[in-house]
Amino acid sequence: MTKDIARTLSAFSNGSGGYIICGISEKNGFASVDGFDAQAIQDSLAHACNELLHPPVRPNIDVLLFEGHPVVVAAVPAMRPSDKPCYIKASDRYKGSYIRTGDGDMRLSPYEVDRLIDEHRQPRHDETIVENAELSDLDEALVQALLARERRIHSRNFAKLADKEALVRLGAIRPDGAGGFRPTIAGLMALGEYPQQFFPRLNVSFACYPGTRKSDVTVARQRLLDSATMVGPIPYMVEDAIAAVIKNTRSGALVEGAYRRDVPDYPTIALREAIVNALMHRDYSPLSLGTPVQLDLYVDRLEIINPGGLYGNVTIRTLGKTGISATRNQHLSNFLESTPYGDGSFVAENRGTGYQTIEAELAEALMPAPEPKDTIGAFYLTFYRRRVSRSEATLPVRDQVIATVMGLLAEQRFVSTTEVMRHCGRSRGTVIKYINELLSLGDLEAMERAGSTRQRYRLPKR
Repeated sequence: MTKDIARTLSAFSNGSGGYIICGISEKNGFASVDGFDAQAIQDSLAHACNELLHPPVRPNIDVLLFEGHPVVVAAVPAMRPSDKPCYIKASDRYKGSYIRTGDGDMRLSPYEVDRLIDEHRQPRHDETIVENAELSDLDEALVQALLARERRIHSRNFAKLADKEALVRLGAIRPDGAGGFRPTIAGLMALGEYPQQFFPRLNVSFACYPGTRKSDVTVARQRLLDSATMVGPIPYMVEDAIAAVIKNTRSGALVEGAYRRDVPDYPTIALREAIVNALMHRDYSPLSLGTPVQLDLYVDRLEIINPGGLYGNVTIRTLGKTGISATRNQHLSNFLESTPYGDGSFVAENRGTGYQTIEAELAEALMPAPEPKDTIGAFYLTFYRRRVSRSEATLPVRDQVIATVMGLLAEQRFVSTTEVMRHCGRSRGTVIKYINELLSLGDLEAMERAGSTRQRYRLPKR
């Protein structure tokens, strides 16, 4: 039993769980350990779970046989969100909480610990009064549009209230304790003329890269093809962010019968939903106010990143499932439901259907499903660029796969089976079948030994 076992128990408990196996030596080629006292180790591990950590960890600890020798296997479950963080009692929760990263245990930052604590109750950061902001910092047109809708759909609650009283009831402004009223973070972000006057980094940061990595450069050593910062209230930032992506991408042609129409690399409706979700559900706690929402555009994908991971009962597994929703910023979400957007609709539906809309729009464009990634401190959503049009989809499967492989290699040095699958929508077995055909014809070259999990393919040198 190593002295670091408590860190690993904390890390698994704060993440998605994991397994601890004792009695096998990795240094000796994963051979069993001679003289291993399974009962003593089982007791020692149970003691560490119960006495060294808070809250106590409750794994299933079994003694099993491996190649005729006993080993101890502990299945450590993820703790409930309301119990995290699990930390080493000899330290406080800000110094003794860990998370698993790769094969190691990393101490959680104070920001990450605070995000776990936020899961114990409904966060109220968006209700915070913005010091030094005045009522005159709200955009009058947005305010009146919001109030008009609220008075129409909730007439019993707002029809007879003066504007200021209605804004207080909605949570857009609050008494400041000195006889006046000031906007809240939610009110300023949804309705403010220029929220960045008070929070310069509550914006959207856009960057367009020339390759598939941030380190890639053009022939002229250019690292960025374009960049922009979107400011103003959320309705304007969403509009400007979409325009930046469209400016730096292209449209393809779909031929349906006798008609031709242009389709963008990234469907506008899906793009809008993703950006709105990032701004609406991002973390607005004090330690995150210096972190923008990021849009990173590469040649093969678009990544949308917002501070604060998924909240409440929403997980990667439940994203897009009917009836599963949770709102980190209750007031802001309500405002965006009633704040007008340029096309006559409203910024957000706030019905938990945004992710379903994204999936449906990407599927309609014959694009791969979005790829979500959730951490304690951030949520990532990746769109992979559209490659196959409807007319192309009528080609034989073989031609689709081969065209996808060659299309990718025209833009990058090598491809993987997974990349080809994403872009042509075919199964792994189908993709491997036609990759093997290209290999046998000498039109493709493997970069690793056969069977390698890191296998990549490139064009042969002529």
